Amino acid sequence: MADCVVAGAGSDANTAMNTTENALAYLQDEKLDGDIASLQLGELDLTTDEFILDEVDIHIQANLEDDLVKEALRTGVDLRHYSKQVETELQRIEQASIKDYIKESQNIALLHNQITACDSILERMEGMLSGFQSDLSSISSEIQTLQQQSVSMNVRLKNRQAVRSHLSQLVDELVVPAAMISTILDSPVTDQEFLEQLHELNNKINFTKELSFRETLACNDIQDIVDRLKIKAVSKIREFILQKIYSFRKPMTNYQIPQNTLLKYRFFYQFLLANERTVAKEIRDEYVDTMSKIYYSYFKSYSGRLLKVQYEEVADKDDLMGVEDTAKKDILLFFSKPSLKSRNTIFTLGQRGAVLSPAELEGPILIPHTAQRGDSRYPYESLFRSQHYALLDNGCREFLFLSDFFMVTGNSGLDLFNSIMGKTLSMLLKSMASYVSDCFDSIAVFLCIHIILRFRSITSKRSLPALDKYWEAVLELLWPRFELILEMNIHSIRNTDPQKLGLLDTRPHYITRRYAEFSSAIVSINQTFPNERTHTLLGQLQVEVENFVLKMAAEFPSRRDQLIFLINNYDMMLSVLMERAADDSKEVEGFQQLLLARTQEFIEELLSPPFGGMISFVKEAEVLMERGQLERLKNDEARISQLVRGFSSSWKHSVEAMSQEVMRSFTNFKNGTSIIQGALTQLIQYYHGFHKVLNQPAFRSLAARSDLINLHHLMVEVKKHKPNF
Repeated sequence: MADCVVAGAGSDANTAMNTTENALAYLQDEKLDGDIASLQLGELDLTTDEFILDEVDIHIQANLEDDLVKEALRTGVDLRHYSKQVETELQRIEQASIKDYIKESQNIALLHNQITACDSILERMEGMLSGFQSDLSSISSEIQTLQQQSVSMNVRLKNRQAVRSHLSQLVDELVVPAAMISTILDSPVTDQEFLEQLHELNNKINFTKELSFRETLACNDIQDIVDRLKIKAVSKIREFILQKIYSFRKPMTNYQIPQNTLLKYRFFYQFLLANERTVAKEIRDEYVDTMSKIYYSYFKSYSGRLLKVQYEEVADKDDLMGVEDTAKKDILLFFSKPSLKSRNTIFTLGQRGAVLSPAELEGPILIPHTAQRGDSRYPYESLFRSQHYALLDNGCREFLFLSDFFMVTGNSGLDLFNSIMGKTLSMLLKSMASYVSDCFDSIAVFLCIHIILRFRSITSKRSLPALDKYWEAVLELLWPRFELILEMNIHSIRNTDPQKLGLLDTRPHYITRRYAEFSSAIVSINQTFPNERTHTLLGQLQVEVENFVLKMAAEFPSRRDQLIFLINNYDMMLSVLMERAADDSKEVEGFQQLLLARTQEFIEELLSPPFGGMISFVKEAEVLMERGQLERLKNDEARISQLVRGFSSSWKHSVEAMSQEVMRSFTNFKNGTSIIQGALTQLIQYYHGFHKVLNQPAFRSLAARSDLINLHHLMVEVKKHKPNF
């Protein structure tokens, strides 16, 4: 054993020696390599045939820059001596390394033994882990087998649960509880429990039908019981609903209350419709017949009573715009308020337009007997609004009830609604056609049209199409009548003979006042729902009225009276229109242009008598000035002097006379003020032109220029003469 150790130690020593020698050789090689590397000769190859001296010079020059080479060259070191010194140092280091290795040889041997022991331990561990791996593989296969068994058992469990649920449901549906039998047989239909058991019975009926289609034998056990319960339930429901329908027929009954009761039990009809269609049809037909008679009777009676509280006097075929008015009618129509018993104003809107306001449009309906007791009277449009709002309210409510209780939608719902309300709607249309055919109150007809348009909009917002056809039928009655009445008024004005209308008067004519009131009424009503046909007819009416005013003006002998008449009438019509119509309407714009043109002409006519000489001179002089021929007026010095002195002496009196004449001529003080202001402004402009002409070189030597009134002074004085109406 010792020999082995010594041999091993010797072997280790030899190995160490060889290693030391190799290390020394390596260090020498490294030293030489380091020295050579420090010279940085690059890849210089002295044996190559392609050696280039220039490159050698470059490498030498680069190596000379090395710090070590510089130091050696500077100190004059002998390289051979330096090499021996390095070799000696390396040998010393080698010997020291060998000694250290021999010193540590026992530790190295011990380390070798420990590594060998660790290898054996790791080998045993590897065997154990291999055993564990084989055991785990066996366990994994067992777990996989258990998992497959678990999945199989889970599938069987789910299948059994599914079968159990179907079977339990089948058993539950096949069982008819005693509570259901007693409730259906004995409880009133209004009990909540009866309604709940009726739902359960309906489910069992549907289930037995489904089983019978599948030819399930178990359903035969309960078929007889279910059928008898169904017959009993149908009988009780039929009796209950018919009693409610018959209660509608009692006088003074508010049928909306039993309707609301039926809505609480809407499932009754659904049950009948699903299980006994014959009874369901009987109930539906009975309801249709009953409600049809109720609505017909109610609206026929209500419409007749409403007509009893209408104004006693109504418009007739002679109440047209162009028909001659008597003194009594004129006083009644324009200067007094008619009493409730008297005829409502034909051409004036007044308070009649309030029927279109939201508050009154959807306000409470009129109660005829209350109005009769209070001796109240109403225009036709108020009665029309009340009648059709009652129709709107009842019709919408009825349509919603039918859709909810009888479960009808679309065309089926409309057909059912028409079967109930059709007779009533036909009666209302017939009654309206009879009244409208003899109606000559165009404002009433137009208000009725807009009432229908607004009611149609309301039903459209509520998504209730039941009355759409009725609204269209009413409009088809009213529009032609309105257009006919309007055309009759147009013809009446066109055929009017001015000579048959009595004494001439420059004040506004009653026919133009009628037109102004009527046109403003129609325009204001038509703003919400514009209609082009209405605009066209109003345009024709306006043309005829303008022609009529011109024909009436032609009856006056003097142009001044003609202009006063035209201005008074245009101003009156414009004022009335602007109260109700928009400022940018065609009617307002047309009469504004006419009024402005006639006003300018009247101002010229007004200034002509007192200042006509000066005005004609200024106009003549301005024309000659433009042509450069002003010298032609130089010989009119006497005329010019007379004009200057005449204006200076009489202008104040003339202005005062003009103001008084305007006050007498125009009924509208505001219009008169505007005309006076326009006349004075025009006068100042003419006098300014007069000054401008006399300031020309041709007239600067005139002595009369000293009598000219200072223009600023004239303006100040004119302001004092402005009328204060």
